[in-house]
Amino acid sequence: MKRKILAWMLILVMALSLTACANKSGEAANNNGEPEKKSLEGTVLKVVAAYGGKEIIFEEFTKATGVKVEFLDMSSGEVLARVEAEGGKPMADLWFGGGVDSFIAAKDKGLLEQHFSPEAKSIPDNCKDKDGYWNGISYVLVGFMVNNDVLKEKGLEAPKTWADLLDPKYKDEILMADPGISGTNYAMVNGMLQDMGEEEGWKYFEALGKNVPFFAKRGGEPPKKVAAGEAAIGIIPMSGEFIAMEDQFPVKTYYPEDGIPWVPATMAIFKNADNVDAAKAFVDWALSVKGQEIIRDADPRVMMRPEVADHDMMKDVPMDKFLKVDFELFGQQRDEILKIWNEKLAK
Repeated sequence: MKRKILAWMLILVMALSLTACANKSGEAANNNGEPEKKSLEGTVLKVVAAYGGKEIIFEEFTKATGVKVEFLDMSSGEVLARVEAEGGKPMADLWFGGGVDSFIAAKDKGLLEQHFSPEAKSIPDNCKDKDGYWNGISYVLVGFMVNNDVLKEKGLEAPKTWADLLDPKYKDEILMADPGISGTNYAMVNGMLQDMGEEEGWKYFEALGKNVPFFAKRGGEPPKKVAAGEAAIGIIPMSGEFIAMEDQFPVKTYYPEDGIPWVPATMAIFKNADNVDAAKAFVDWALSVKGQEIIRDADPRVMMRPEVADHDMMKDVPMDKFLKVDFELFGQQRDEILKIWNEKLAK
């Protein structure tokens, strides 16, 4: 009898040991013996963001997961410079929105956390990192905004092409953001250099610079100044946030007829993030069909998932005019291009 009791006790101890080994990650097992996902409800996700409608986007993520979001609005170039200056110390958990060049540079500098989202399979290969360090959210296109009242007052017509912008009649009438700060404008500069060739491209930008009184310090500054009548023409990101200004101000937006620079609006997780689990959950949510639809409606853009229908505001995007670009060069050439830009065009 004692031997039977000892045998049963030994079996029980072994069973408990196996269970502990199976769950050594700290995850509880469900009825099927599979580990249950750790609850993130009530935790805080810290985000640096450069994306329109972010308040709505983060609110919907909180409703879906229970994760609270605290965010700081900051252009991608600013984010990269600050993280580098602080020795790679993450300023947040998640980086949401901004040009891909800064994300590629951040990956190369070891500043990002790897995450292969199961939802990323639906994202085009050229709009996600093959090593899982960043993913595209939507397409950011570069176009023009004009203030009709200012143009009429000065006897000017709206430019329709990049070549039009070089006309001396537009001197001091064009605003664009500094490409060292704005990922969208860096994408425009690099994309056009690739398209035109470096020699002709730099000639173009030197000529364009003569018509730009100063380079704005934020990507959203040119459209806001054009809408306010402080400038006639702005080179802008063609997102719903700015296109919608046509309903409130005497402005009109155009896609340039001689080619549309573009870049994926990107997101990534910072290396050594405090809440990496919530950051991964956000990436998965933002790449899901539901998340993409919410983001699309909060700030209308063409989304990365091809099965997500375009917002009415973006149905006429001439995608056949997209410039053919190599995004790896965006990251590799960033420092050199910005160095040349500062030498030739800094104001």
